[in-house]
Amino acid sequence: MTRVHDMGGRFGDGPINHEPEDAPVFAEEWHGRALAVTVAAGFLGQWNIDTSRHARERLSPKDYTRFSYYEKWISGLADLLVEAGVLTKADLAGQGSDDPHPLSARVLKADAVSAALAKGGPADRPSEVPVHFSIGQEVLTANPVSNRLVDGGHTRLPIYAAGARGRIVRLHGTHVLPDSSAHGLGEAPEPLYAVAFPASELWSNPEHPKDEVVLDLWQSYLEPV
Repeated sequence: MTRVHDMGGRFGDGPINHEPEDAPVFAEEWHGRALAVTVAAGFLGQWNIDTSRHARERLSPKDYTRFSYYEKWISGLADLLVEAGVLTKADLAGQGSDDPHPLSARVLKADAVSAALAKGGPADRPSEVPVHFSIGQEVLTANPVSNRLVDGGHTRLPIYAAGARGRIVRLHGTHVLPDSSAHGLGEAPEPLYAVAFPASELWSNPEHPKDEVVLDLWQSYLEPV
């Protein structure tokens, strides 16, 4: 399946515009507000980071290609708020009720933001899934790239690495599987590896063939050579 957001290494999308080092953190004032409201809404506990990422991926291709970075964020958030029943379309249009919200007790207060962000949201979990690969072992990634649990669902394996041959350079432990977590199917933790791929394995005409790209990939994305 072609995924509009999966742009890594894709030809025809134009050059990457690098911002100068002294560029402001947010190019426009509303960008910071978009980030803040997205983070605050996440603390309501109605979805997880994988669900949030998938919401942005599910924007229509027309919108995804024309929206700026933070327009994607705020649009994905609007969809999540309605889908999760936190708000209605009328609420988003400013026509909802002024009654206290059932989730008001979970609001992220300004004085708690720093501690909440510092705590983060670790995704490492214990798992009974056995480790199949060892450091230095060569592996192949899945091809075609897809979510094996949900047709057209979220996955963290990029298309440019489909069917690529790499080697295990690190085991990160066992972590929540995004392919399951994004769709409410449980955390399904499994081993997560850092896998190094030569540039020549990923692209037909790399500028520096001996360069390597290291991707963090879940065990179910991989198979032995």
